[in-house]
Amino acid sequence: MAYAPDVNINCDMAENFGVYEIGNDDALLSIIGSANVACGFHAGDPTVMRDFAKKAKNASVSIGAHPGFLDLQGFGRRPIVMSGDDIETMVAYQIGSLQALAQYASLTVTHIKPHGALANMAAEDRTYADAIARAVKTVDDRLIYIALHGSEMHHAAEAAGLRFAREGYADRRYGDDGNLASRQSAGAVITSPDAAMLQAVRMARDGEIETVTGKILHVEIDTVCIHGDQPNAVPITQAVRNGLEVAGLNTVPLDQLARFKSTTQEQVNHAA
Repeated sequence: MAYAPDVNINCDMAENFGVYEIGNDDALLSIIGSANVACGFHAGDPTVMRDFAKKAKNASVSIGAHPGFLDLQGFGRRPIVMSGDDIETMVAYQIGSLQALAQYASLTVTHIKPHGALANMAAEDRTYADAIARAVKTVDDRLIYIALHGSEMHHAAEAAGLRFAREGYADRRYGDDGNLASRQSAGAVITSPDAAMLQAVRMARDGEIETVTGKILHVEIDTVCIHGDQPNAVPITQAVRNGLEVAGLNTVPLDQLARFKSTTQEQVNHAA
């Protein structure tokens, strides 16, 4: 049997708040490898974070911080202009909150992935991207920084010497610059499970993404994202996983990707 490379599936989750529920976390946990946990600014709350960590551990799913702007009303999808210093401390605060609440499940936070407008702005603005990288390096430099392939976050993670995972989106369309097409444009969100699956396989196996204008971008992808708040997130995620595995790729938790296993062991040896 030929060697099958591995790939991660990550999903934005734990976005409930108080009595309000968003998404189907229980079903998604049985499909994905890693979860990006809302840290209370754009969604989520302490109880949701604690309880989700326990569920993730039982499902053998790795968890990461999903920091966003303090914008519950806008779900963190509205741009906010902030200084680099304020971005850094805002992100550090949210990472630390998840690390604390994950201790109730004796679970280690493995990665960080910025949410919504913060991620979109940091993909293009090096000031934002560097601020996030500084927060990661200060709070826990073992964290894996999930970054859109070729974005300013990708470059900032490299410059800071951080571990980073190159991300592609199964359920979003791309502009010619390699960044996500605006949600305000027609067709920017992919709602068809089959279309999402085909895009995921093409990016993960073939290293290609087709933009909204038909341009082909060449990429390297470690992890494929699906948004957990989509109404049909479960069938999309299942279709993506099935498609990746049929294409010969193993789906694993983020920290179990081959490129991170070696660096994790190096860090353990260094700490000893």
